Amino acid sequence: MGIITKTFILHGWTYSTEKWHPFINLLKQKGVKVNMLKIPGLTEDLNRVWTIDDYVSWLKKTIETNKVILIGHSNGGRIALNFAVKYPQNLEQIILIDSAGIYHNDLAIKIKRLVFGNIAKIGKKLNSSQKLRSLLYKILGESDYKNANPIMKKTMLNLVNSDKSLNLDKVTTPTLIIWGEKDKTTPLSDGKLMNKLIKNSKLHIINNAKHSPMFTNPEEVAKIIYERI
Repeated sequence: MGIITKTFILHGWTYSTEKWHPFINLLKQKGVKVNMLKIPGLTEDLNRVWTIDDYVSWLKKTIETNKVILIGHSNGGRIALNFAVKYPQNLEQIILIDSAGIYHNDLAIKIKRLVFGNIAKIGKKLNSSQKLRSLLYKILGESDYKNANPIMKKTMLNLVNSDKSLNLDKVTTPTLIIWGEKDKTTPLSDGKLMNKLIKNSKLHIINNAKHSPMFTNPEEVAKIIYERI
């Protein structure tokens, strides 16, 4: 199979892409021309708060070509989906791995948003106890938020809230959805809902995998991708 389409990876909420190397090497061995993008605020510097529109505009300028393939994991998937809605003409297909993008409005999420939205006020009250602050973050299960700088904390809130306006039924690009069966960060139900809403999509479930199957099951994920593209 001759693969000539450029493929770009949009990593999730991480500050290092080192863990991606074995998976990327597997794809390259199969002939996939893959490029890992440095995402502003995470693996590249960012000096102001961004919205999802900023990330879509950044991606448009970065790829500088038509008909690419985007592989998006977690938050990277959210960016890929929003890009697909606005610039379908630039895409050959998108590949989502345990993607963000489904808006959750249950009570627990509302509590988290309320806490995060007022975290500065809470922080002042907890200044006397670092352990108490750490316990709060641990209970909330948001280590990404805890480790983020102030700019990225506000950016994260913008991105999470942007899911409210993401219309997945407007995604017309052929979409491959890969999901860890036991993902607790973005649950499998999210993947099934994406599969239902995105008309031209196919869902592959990785048995016993969690949020990052490309790390725990790299051969299986690479094989699924290679056979699709």
